[in-house]
Amino acid sequence: MLTISTLRLDLVPATPALHSAELASHSRLALLLGAHVPDEWPPGEYDRPAIEQFRARLIETPDDVGWYSWYALLRSGGLELPALVGAGGFFGPPNVEGAVEIGYSVVSAYTGKGYATEMVRALVEYAFQTQRVTRIVAHTTRGNVGSVKVLEKAGFHFAGPGQDDGTVEYLLQRLAKS
Repeated sequence: MLTISTLRLDLVPATPALHSAELASHSRLALLLGAHVPDEWPPGEYDRPAIEQFRARLIETPDDVGWYSWYALLRSGGLELPALVGAGGFFGPPNVEGAVEIGYSVVSAYTGKGYATEMVRALVEYAFQTQRVTRIVAHTTRGNVGSVKVLEKAGFHFAGPGQDDGTVEYLLQRLAKS
């Protein structure tokens, strides 16, 4: 199975089976991931409707695993199971212009520790490894200071108002190879 490893995290791409387990119960998801799933799972805007939508899309196009959600597991370094600390990913494969939209959420007990930034950087690198992706967009609100910091630390730049009222857009373009 494709896994992205960072300094502290292992990112595991969601599959229809993982999403089904996630929708069924924490214990089923924990068993399939081999990780501790916190009581407050799922975090933030990564909610049941999003999980259902991602699952449906992956059932329709199973080759798109990696272009939807990823689970961020914090390695324990000991005998303990890894902890599921967040989810991140894309809203689908790149469009014809080579753009993808990224999103991420971290369980509140794990915020402020750099996990979101680490996850976003790894997902950006994953996306840019394919020649199809030329830019990555993200939407947040100006008031979501933590999200803005994550995007800026990951190299995104403010691009202007977002698509929805009250949102702003951040953009990261792949550098041209010389």
